[in-house]
Formats: sequence, C-alpha cells, structure tokens
Amino acid sequence: MSQNTLLMGAVAYDPKVVTIWEGFREFFAEKGLDFDFILYSNYERQVEAHFQGHYDVAWNSPLAWIQAERIANACGRKATAIAMRDTDQDLQSVLLVKANSNIKNLENIKGKVVAVGAPDSPQATLIPLGFLAENGLEPGRDFEVQRHDLLVGKHGDHIGGEREAVKSLLEGNADVACVIDANYLNFTKEGTIPSGAARVLAETDAYDHCCFTILEDAPQHLIEPFTKELLAMSYDDPKVRHLLDLEGLKVWKEGRVSGFGPLNRAVDRFEYSKDFMERVSKQSQS
Repeated sequence: MSQNTLLMGAVAYDPKVVTIWEGFREFFAEKGLDFDFILYSNYERQVEAHFQGHYDVAWNSPLAWIQAERIANACGRKATAIAMRDTDQDLQSVLLVKANSNIKNLENIKGKVVAVGAPDSPQATLIPLGFLAENGLEPGRDFEVQRHDLLVGKHGDHIGGEREAVKSLLEGNADVACVIDANYLNFTKEGTIPSGAARVLAETDAYDHCCFTILEDAPQHLIEPFTKELLAMSYDDPKVRHLLDLEGLKVWKEGRVSGFGPLNRAVDRFEYSKDFMERVSKQSQS
C-alpha cells in the first residue's frame, strides 16, 4: 500500500456507490490528496480486511463500527470514528401498524407477528427488537419475528428488507413492521404505504448511524487532510452537491460515539456477530 495514497474500504450495497467514491476521488485530487477505494461485498469482509492492514480508513455501517471498536479493544488497539454525515445523527426506528389495527400499545404486541428487515440490519431488526426486549417483550417468546433476509452482509444499507416488512404488514401477513423513520417517510411519499394506511405505534431511542473509522496506525499525514477537506465540503458547491445528494447528506460532521448505545445493547443482548468478532480479534493478536 502506497504511503502517498489514502485508501478507503467501503461496501458495494448499491451501484451508486461507484459513482459516489469516484466523485470523491476527483474531489480530493483537486485538493492535492491522492485518494482511492476498495469495494467489498459485505461488511464482515471489510472489517476483517481493515485489521489485516489492507486499507487506511473504512466507511462503516453502525454495526461495522461496533465490530471494529470491539475487535480493536479485544486486541489492544484503538478504533476512532473521525467523521459522519449530518443525517447519521439522532435517528430513530419506528414500529408501524395498520391504521385500523387494534394494537394500541406495546403490550398488545404479545402473540402477534413482527416483521423486521435483514438479520444484520441495525435500524430494522437489531435496534427495534432490542427496544421491544427492553420493554419486556422477548422476541420468539412473546411474539413471532418474521424476518426478511435480503442481502445479508450489507447491514441493512439497502432498503429491500424494510420494504418487504412493510408490504407484509399491508398484506396482512404481519401485525407490526419495523423500519427507520426516514424510510417510513420515503415509503409514504413513493406510495408503497398508501396515505392513511399505517400509523406509528412506537419509536425507539435515538441512535447514530454510519461513520468513517480509522485504527491507531492510520497514516496521519493523509488522514488529517482527508478529514479537513471532508468537513469543509459545502453543499453550495455545485461540484460536490450531487455527490452529497447521492450519499444522503448536507454536511459532514466530526465523528462521535455517544449515539451507539441502543445498538451496543442489542448486540450484547442477542450476542450478535460474537463469533465473528472473537475470530478476527484472535487473528489480529496472532
């Protein structure tokens, strides 16, 4: 790996990813920074490759961030979230029911069917199921979990699992559907959820989403200008506005880790990806 090129790892969850990062490469080149990227088919591969030293900075999902942070802690290293989108902060997932449903509160979910997204989706599976468990409703015991295992490994970055959960609700095959609040709005705007067909039963605690992640041995002479130019990106600049639109933000913000509590608790409760994290941490120590 060149000491003069900042190499980023990202997951190819959608064809637009290539357009986004190619555009970022051009942007950074104009700023005098040699930037390139490697695309992975899934986040577990990406996280493992980070600890193998294959690249310098990761564009991580919230679950990939937790995996990286825990693996780093287990093998005496340090992971840092250096930047995130404005739209990655203070999000919520919602539990939807049909507008005419007799489910009026969480207690009414007992004995019902709850549709969730992909099993590794923080926003549509792990956090909502953790929320219900924290409110005394244990998945598989107090209610049936209807899973939509689409594109496992991409941590719910796609919206296919959430869309299928909503369709199941509307078709009467599930009593509750779990989605992130932004997708609820999008599904309503696009007509997937007809006007007045569904209502929000409950909202989860607020949480944060994706972040750029580095390990302690990242080349600071490249990370520092990368972070500086990233945070200075302006939505008013027509050269980058379309890239920001594709990536779903207006402003890049400094990274923070205070918003990962709900997902951390869900990962602990369900012991999610425990074997994966233990394996990578052992490999990193050998």
